[in-house]
Amino acid sequence: QVQFVESGGGLVQPGGSLRLSCVASGRLFRPNVMGWYRQAPGKQRELVAVINSGGSTNYVDVVKGRFTISRDNAENTVYLQMNNLKPEDTAVYYCKVSFLGTNYWGKGTLVTVSS
Repeated sequence: QVQFVESGGGLVQPGGSLRLSCVASGRLFRPNVMGWYRQAPGKQRELVAVINSGGSTNYVDVVKGRFTISRDNAENTVYLQMNNLKPEDTAVYYCKVSFLGTNYWGKGTLVTVSS
């Protein structure tokens, strides 16, 4: 099994920053892809950013230039630095790890952007 420790969510004002962290542990080694997804109330879960084991990244258009994904392969940890946050970024953010053809999901951390 794979366990996750997600942290960094919270309440922030528009224009503020947060850094999400996700540590994956258990029966995996150097996951192929690690990433962040989000789900806002009443909406479907969507991809935010992903990064593969080689460091290549992909972002949804609405966060490009504001969010940065990174990973520490030695610690199986993925980060999401979120700057210039907007109210529409409010959502539960989920960590996802892909390993040997299986996707594993964290329980999510809530990010609320509000004045």
